[in-house]
Amino acid sequence: MSTLKTFGRWIGSRLRGLGGATAEKPGAQVQTPGQNLVPNSSNIGTDGALQISAVWACIDRRATTIASLPLFAYDIKDGDEILAPTSRLYQLMHDSPNSRMTPFEFWRAMMMFYDLRGRAYARIDRDANGEAIALWPMPADQVESKVLPDGSMTYIYRFGNDVVVLAEANVLHLKNLGNGTEGLSKLEFMRASTDEAAKAQAAASELFASGGKPTGVLMVDKLLSSEQRAAVKRNFAEMTEGTTARLHVLEANMKYEPLQLTPEQLQLLATRNYSVEEICRWFDVPPVLVHHANVTAWGTGIEQIVQGFYTTAIRPMVVNLEQALRKRVMSPRQRATMKVEFDMDALLRASPVQRAEINAKNVQNGLNSRAEIRRADGWRFVPGTEVFTVQSNLIPIHMLGKVPPARGGSGNDIAQ
Repeated sequence: MSTLKTFGRWIGSRLRGLGGATAEKPGAQVQTPGQNLVPNSSNIGTDGALQISAVWACIDRRATTIASLPLFAYDIKDGDEILAPTSRLYQLMHDSPNSRMTPFEFWRAMMMFYDLRGRAYARIDRDANGEAIALWPMPADQVESKVLPDGSMTYIYRFGNDVVVLAEANVLHLKNLGNGTEGLSKLEFMRASTDEAAKAQAAASELFASGGKPTGVLMVDKLLSSEQRAAVKRNFAEMTEGTTARLHVLEANMKYEPLQLTPEQLQLLATRNYSVEEICRWFDVPPVLVHHANVTAWGTGIEQIVQGFYTTAIRPMVVNLEQALRKRVMSPRQRATMKVEFDMDALLRASPVQRAEINAKNVQNGLNSRAEIRRADGWRFVPGTEVFTVQSNLIPIHMLGKVPPARGGSGNDIAQ
């Protein structure tokens, strides 16, 4: 019987280990790797990781880009999307997620947790009708997610000495790469990279603290007692320390022989540059966007790099956020009659030339009216600008074929 129990426990442990952190399992969810790829690599945690400049810069670049995008709510009527600025959903998403934070502050905090821990949580306060009235971020390290036997999820939030259990209907749960139930903790999976960067930073600090001077050997032509050795070390310690002293007088045939730095030590800066590129790879941020010096400079292909960053990194995150808001924040009635959407066009505000070209093409081809363009730029309404026009003489669409060609003009002046 004992043999069968032992075998059963072994089988159970093997089954639980299948798939590692990506395995689907009941109960508490595991987001960390079961083993370290690089043995003895240190877990520096979130506080340590954020002291590495590349980690801070990557997270800040991604978080502030998302946080800067306006989030709008629309009513859907007869297939048309109509901006709903007076709706509660619009006010929650666009104006004020809670009484303490602006939308920018809310989303920047959420995206920090999302990138560091692979998941972000916000408590949802709802009214009697089930509509969300406030969103409160919950630090990922203080939340434990569990899958119940019936397949639903529950969340345990620890705040000081208090423990709160929340149903999944009251939690906005954002998931990074993972098994769909929970996101994987990126900081734990990139432990080897952050440990390497931290050690390189510590080595550089130690080297520069001594003024970049290597250690050395002070040679004396006679035997010294223990007390004499200690006195010599005290008297000539400045020779290997970063002080302003420049002249030392050696007595009794003393000779100082510095120990040379190895080529690897001299290439410490190159090691730190590589760490920046490695961390940027983890966060999917082009190194130039975190001011890395050894890559394309601003103005040389940077527009294509930024556009690629928006397309391959920011846009997928935006889709993830929009779908999570629809599924977990909006009530059933709101899902049937409304939608929420980040305004990706706001990214063009940083490029006036590109924005002007796109606006001109949209107006000339009847895709937008001048009133819509002016409203998007915050300009006052001018009567007559609400008319849609096309490129041929910029005539109203409903007058196509009715306006004769201009005198001296070609047949191409009238849109078909």
